[in-house]
Amino acid sequence: MENTAERNAAARVYLVDAYAMIYRAYFAFLRSPRMNSKHINTSAIFGFVNSFTDLVLKQHPTHVGVAFDTHAPTFRHEIFPEYKANRDAQPEDISTAVPFVRRFVDAMRIRKVEMEGYEADDI
Repeated sequence: MENTAERNAAARVYLVDAYAMIYRAYFAFLRSPRMNSKHINTSAIFGFVNSFTDLVLKQHPTHVGVAFDTHAPTFRHEIFPEYKANRDAQPEDISTAVPFVRRFVDAMRIRKVEMEGYEADDI
């Protein structure tokens, strides 16, 4: 029987930044968006699901979670009130995709991680 140290040595823990993967997927298909029959741009959803599935199949994590940003200000906003002030607004297609990505994560029984005052990449 394995002891705790042997089990922990073999642990492969992955924490995925949801918005980073969603944005990457969305912009990867910007010139050739994936549209469904209701004319909803599903590029971000399609890309997230494919990238996430690819990660799991190739890396074989023992533990995986998906970190999401919250809408609450972060500690960076307290330090520098203009943080992200000049950034473009989130594309509407990404706003539409996020609930579907969250449902995918829930359906796969993957733990969602989010913390007020922190961005996903800080978690």
